[in-house]
Amino acid sequence: MKRIYVTLGSDNYNRSGMELRHFRLIKTIAEEGNIANSSEKLFLTQSALSHQLRELEEQLGFKVFHRSRNKWELTEEGAELHKLANTIHSAIEQGFHSIKNINEGTKGLVRISTECYSFYQGLPTFIQKMAALYPKIDVELILDATHHPVSKILSNDIDIAIVTSKPSTPILSCKALFEDEILAIMHKEHPLADKPTLEAGDFSEAHLIIHSFPLETVSVYQTFLMPNNIIPVRISAIPLTEVALEMVSANMGITCMPQWALKSFKVPEELILKRISKNGLKRTHYLISRTEDHSKKYIAEFISSFEENFLE
Repeated sequence: MKRIYVTLGSDNYNRSGMELRHFRLIKTIAEEGNIANSSEKLFLTQSALSHQLRELEEQLGFKVFHRSRNKWELTEEGAELHKLANTIHSAIEQGFHSIKNINEGTKGLVRISTECYSFYQGLPTFIQKMAALYPKIDVELILDATHHPVSKILSNDIDIAIVTSKPSTPILSCKALFEDEILAIMHKEHPLADKPTLEAGDFSEAHLIIHSFPLETVSVYQTFLMPNNIIPVRISAIPLTEVALEMVSANMGITCMPQWALKSFKVPEELILKRISKNGLKRTHYLISRTEDHSKKYIAEFISSFEENFLE
């Protein structure tokens, strides 16, 4: 066990390192008033206690107690050490009380959702890390809030959301995480395969495979097709990425997603990725939360860890 020393003394006294056990010894004897009760409280024999005190007094160069058969009383120097012992004891107690309060603050449930289903792929690994670092913080994925994460935060149904549109209300705190680019994935024999980039009009005769409806929550439609008044001739919602890729591999349509979302899948060799528009269809992911929640330690710790894990 590491010992803590307090350096006492001046030119008139021998400088010596006092340990916490010495202060506890002085405090206990002063409060109990005799060696018998003190030895029991300190779990020492009377001879061991007397030996420790005598050794300390020799180091200090002055007596701490006046001894009598039934009563031990502090000397003037001893009284000052007793005051110091009480101050140290109080500081330690307060310190551990503060630590306990801090530790209790890192405890709670964080409910998280994202407007992009593909982003869920990276969350389980992060949640696993959080469980190891902060075992008192529980994290719950709320899939039902995927299509309306902002309103769900405002209604206190979730605590954290990952979105691609920055909210303007001061009620919500917003942190930019990273930027990615949506790409079109198609078979190398698809009619659009020879085009260097895809424009909005190219989608008008295409079979677009999306993850789910409503269409307004699909990035390629919301930020690219809808502003250009383009609706694909056919749209299919396939919630499983593996199945969507199989359909594209069979040249049954095209799908759109960021390249990082494909890392955990085996992408068939016959599939190619095309840039959407000349400048690319880029988007920024933001972490949003209620501003008032940042005073909650477990929320602040979660956000800090999330940024370290996902920040670009």
